[in-house]
Amino acid sequence: MTASETRARHPEKQHRPDNPVARKPDWIRVKAPVSPEYHDLRRLMRRLNLNTVCEEAACPNIGQCWSHGHATVMILGSVCTRGCAFCNVATGRPDQLDPHEPESVAEACGALGLRHIVITSVDRDDLDDGGAGHFARTIRAIRRTSPATTIEVLTPDFRGKVGAIEMVVAEQPDVFNHNLETVPRLYPRIRPGARYFTSLALLDRVKALDPEIFTKSGLMVGLGESREEVLQVMDDQRAADIDFLTIGQYLQPTPKHTPVDRFVSPDEFRGLEGTAYAKGFLMVSASPLTRSSYLAGDDFARLQAARRARQTAVPAGDTGAGDTVDLMRLAAQH
Repeated sequence: MTASETRARHPEKQHRPDNPVARKPDWIRVKAPVSPEYHDLRRLMRRLNLNTVCEEAACPNIGQCWSHGHATVMILGSVCTRGCAFCNVATGRPDQLDPHEPESVAEACGALGLRHIVITSVDRDDLDDGGAGHFARTIRAIRRTSPATTIEVLTPDFRGKVGAIEMVVAEQPDVFNHNLETVPRLYPRIRPGARYFTSLALLDRVKALDPEIFTKSGLMVGLGESREEVLQVMDDQRAADIDFLTIGQYLQPTPKHTPVDRFVSPDEFRGLEGTAYAKGFLMVSASPLTRSSYLAGDDFARLQAARRARQTAVPAGDTGAGDTVDLMRLAAQH
């Protein structure tokens, strides 16, 4: 089922007032996907009854990524239990879990010959473990059939469900990604079902459980945040020892979503990237079309190289992270 078909069945966002979609500047426009590889991958996903966040979230990079065999598989169904103001994924009563989905993802991974796969999901607040067990089963299925493939997970916050983070970390994904999305001040309007310090504490917890797992988080700009607020988020992320930061332009999917406050110029993105590297991130990707999973396999190779370079340059015991804070305590307070 396509994203538009899913939304037709779950019209919960239709009550929102219309916000005119602003005309995009020249540096953001992309070509429609037409390559044979794109159509081959789309047919494979339909045959295996798999969803992709590339389609559901209307990612502007879908043509480029799919033409190179890169896709981000979205598990746990296509309907989210939350209604974030920026997200194009359908909101409503969630689908029944497909018990064969982990094996289908593994089959797709093998058919595409992927060196790196990204697995994400909708929020499933209706499940006792938030879907963590399904993530774990999917990782295991891929490791059985494609042991050389590196695995990146982009998880929800699991809404603090006990043992959920531990369940996923126990399967040792190579990269654990969870997006903060925006600055704390904008959470009530942009991400009302989540809490900033809960998301930050999740990534801090992953590092505490397994320091070898790369942690990653994404931020959108153009929602009304200030530069000072973005820099504070960077400092918070470094306090949680997050390795990889992605920063991209928010693009309004439909008139029912929150409008773009402004289009951030490529020069501003380059400035943010330089500042983030100066703060100690291993990897930074910042550009108008940067997305969490954009060409993630290529980035993973660079991430590994950056860690090796830092390990030879930094004295033992010094991680390069900022001052530590009790993020679990802050999450509980907020």
